[in-house]
Amino acid sequence: MMRAMTRLLEPQVVLNERYRIVGPIGQGGMGAVYRAEDLLLPGRICAVKEIAPENGLADETLTQIQEQFRQEASILARLDHPNLPKVSDYFTQEGREYLVMDFVPGYDLRELVEQARERDEHLDERQVLHWADQLCDALAYLHSQDPPIVHRDIKPSNIKLTPSGLIKLVDFGLVKLLTSDEARTITVVQGRGTAAFTPLEQYGNDDGHTTSQSDIYALGATLYNLLTGRPPATARERFLNPAALISPRTINPRINPGVEYAILQALQLHPDDRPPDVKTFQKLLHESRISHLFTPSSAGWKEVWQANAPLIGVATALLVLAFLLTP
Repeated sequence: MMRAMTRLLEPQVVLNERYRIVGPIGQGGMGAVYRAEDLLLPGRICAVKEIAPENGLADETLTQIQEQFRQEASILARLDHPNLPKVSDYFTQEGREYLVMDFVPGYDLRELVEQARERDEHLDERQVLHWADQLCDALAYLHSQDPPIVHRDIKPSNIKLTPSGLIKLVDFGLVKLLTSDEARTITVVQGRGTAAFTPLEQYGNDDGHTTSQSDIYALGATLYNLLTGRPPATARERFLNPAALISPRTINPRINPGVEYAILQALQLHPDDRPPDVKTFQKLLHESRISHLFTPSSAGWKEVWQANAPLIGVATALLVLAFLLTP
């Protein structure tokens, strides 16, 4: 049974005697995100994420939830990376938990995909790979924490492109701490992600099966969406019908075959079949691209030759000239 949406806070409400609500940015079943003014730092705009525990929970469970929230929030507050918004505060008020972080201006990548689709175009691959590099750096940083942090909800709508061109992975709402005592852990801000970007191991109950490979799957699905203009078939659909996943180049032939290969590796249903870590995936994206440029038997050789014909012609002419001028 689907849980009802949390009632939104009204504008002008002040939280923790400091943050005045301007209006909602987004809303989901677990709470909402608001734009707010920081009354102690005039002129500062921040994003306040509200997490509302389910109704009817026992007092002991609520206490555990609050303790787990504070644990996660304190770890998030220590993070410092250019592609992650800075968490600056966290608190509990009237039974709800709040995270305060930087407000990130700009478009999210879902909006950019939709704009390109309206123009009957695809996003430029080089630009997408530049964004992918920034996302890989952010995820490698999260996964290297002690304990490691897995985001669990990477998707285009959770990634913003700032006016300066910097990518920000903005939603910490579904992070999961990989602790050694999963059986007793209640993760407050955890959820199940969005179907098209969710790996098979993340379906069903949240029982500790997700790892950094889960983020690699979601990142692969995100790159698939950015380069093709459509999300991939869900993991559940593919489990029932392996042919449900359409190869990216079938949709957008301009995708480099090596990039397609890297994305499909990230989208393997079993975590062990995916790249072992995000840096390996990042390397695979670029190495596969280079190797396919010089492999005549590859499926994309014709496209690569056509795209680089002027450069190849100039290089050939210079070689002939050098041969003729050599005594």
